[in-house]
Amino acid sequence: MKIGIANDVPMAAEALRRVLKASGEHELTWVARTGLDAVRLCADLRPDLVLMDLDMPLLDGVEATRRIMASTPCAILVVTARPQDNVGQVFRALGAGALDVVATPVLLGREDGAGALLAKIRTIGKLVKGRPAPVPVSSPRVARLVALGASTGGPAALARLFADWRPPLDTAAVVVQHIDASFSTQLVKWLGEQTPVKVVAIDDGDHLEGGVVQVAATSDHLRLAPGHRLRYDAHPRDEIHRPSIDVFFRSVARYWDRKATGVLLTGMGRDGAAGLLAMRLAGQATIAQDEDSSAVYGMPRAAAELGAAQYVLPIGKIAAALSAQGGGAA
Repeated sequence: MKIGIANDVPMAAEALRRVLKASGEHELTWVARTGLDAVRLCADLRPDLVLMDLDMPLLDGVEATRRIMASTPCAILVVTARPQDNVGQVFRALGAGALDVVATPVLLGREDGAGALLAKIRTIGKLVKGRPAPVPVSSPRVARLVALGASTGGPAALARLFADWRPPLDTAAVVVQHIDASFSTQLVKWLGEQTPVKVVAIDDGDHLEGGVVQVAATSDHLRLAPGHRLRYDAHPRDEIHRPSIDVFFRSVARYWDRKATGVLLTGMGRDGAAGLLAMRLAGQATIAQDEDSSAVYGMPRAAAELGAAQYVLPIGKIAAALSAQGGGAA
């Protein structure tokens, strides 16, 4: 891949350069010392991927990401020191169109964090190229399930949705968001701070819970299992996306025997489109976010092209649609 580095710290930029060179798989296209330079260089010599720091002069990484995605869109990976200390900035960057986040490798005579960075780059490269025993049933109070999938721009879209819609006590809301497992706890915390809804991470074996937003929190795939329990499964191992939205939506189509709505939000690629179609063919309601309100109109577009989306709506109208289908505050 052709890769650009946007980082104003010479030692950090050098660490990234060495990791790319040692891999033998990637070409360093340019190094930008400011966010404004990164925007200009993307326009002049667009790379396949930008490794974007958050704190830079003239233009920070969030605004640089927003401008790049608006003018000369390309894949962006946030690479910053101690991302857990900059949760707000990280999620604003993801909302602006960045795909994922990873800590900056440390240059101390060895390449600390190099493996994690290269793994993220390989995954993004694939995206760019195109690609039990009986268990107790869930509470009878849960009469409806809203299954939500999101990727690029998803955190901001979810925050907007749950600011406008709160699942009623008889409705479970389950979110599968493409994000590194090490950052999922921060996503749950951040979403809870942005909305009036209770947001919790899913543990293996949890029951569906009405009136609460439950979020997939590992790199394994989330499934709805027989008996309406939420389980994690490492298979299929060859899925690019972990967790996979398709895996969860298909399990809902197979095992949920009550009313459900599938919602596919902004994101790169096609994950979730086939699963949303499975839900629609099972007789459930389906919604895809529209192009104008999506940070990246990849997954929702794929769903619309498959005929999987019963409704294609801007993010600001999805809350009203959910309320009309099954109640809840909007």
